[in-house]
Amino acid sequence: MSRALPKHNKRRVAVIGGAAALALTGAVVVTSALAGETPKNSGTNAQTLASPGTISCPDVASKLPAIPATAKAEVDRNLTLLNTQIAEANKRLVDTVGQGGPNFVNNAILGPLKDKRVATVNRIATAIGRTAAKPQGLDALAPCALNGGGVNPGGAAATQPAGNTGNNGNAGNNGNAGNAGNAGAAGTISCPDVASKLPAIPATAKAEVDRNLTLLNTQIAEANKRLVDTVGQGGPNFVNNAILGPLKDKRVATVNRIATAIGRTAAKPQGLDALAPCALNK
Repeated sequence: MSRALPKHNKRRVAVIGGAAALALTGAVVVTSALAGETPKNSGTNAQTLASPGTISCPDVASKLPAIPATAKAEVDRNLTLLNTQIAEANKRLVDTVGQGGPNFVNNAILGPLKDKRVATVNRIATAIGRTAAKPQGLDALAPCALNGGGVNPGGAAATQPAGNTGNNGNAGNNGNAGNAGNAGAAGTISCPDVASKLPAIPATAKAEVDRNLTLLNTQIAEANKRLVDTVGQGGPNFVNNAILGPLKDKRVATVNRIATAIGRTAAKPQGLDALAPCALNK
């Protein structure tokens, strides 16, 4: 009887057998995927799955001299701030995976972090210097690096941050910073004038003050050049993160040096930090 199966029964057996084979094949594929095998031409972009790495910075606390009791609270506060800055930069590194071009990490994360650290270690040195010898060379501890095999979102291997860029001297306009990406006309950056807000400058401080006033103008010139050079790059916050933010941090450090120079032989000017933020004029 089994040898004389009707034709329609033979077709049914063939269909059932084919379905079983297909189901088995599917099970093998699923099992292989669960076992970690990636089918060929899966289209997975390895870059989006790559670890962003971590940011490491030179230790500042271990490089400090004995800290006077009168400076301890301020120094401890700024040492804590250094750690906070690194934590925030690492969070930004994770949050921005896939954004920007090949220099995004240097321009938008490592560069601004360096500027913040320069300002912070300068405050530490100033606090110690009020009642003891002021430590020198702490600025050399400001640059940080991307390590752990991280890859820049733009696909290029991360490098040690290059020197920070600044701005080109335009004074007196401190409106809202542009937050619309660097597209179309680059515009220009303008910053509050510092020289006109200073008190009488002691003769012993004049050379140092003049040098830092010139540096403020150089920073603005460099930032305006960078604004032109990066037209079309980055996301909606590129100008703030990669140009205006780093510029503000540089200006904070520079005006603090001016205030410190004057304060050595006269009343130290207060509130110069308020002149640090700059704006993008379209």
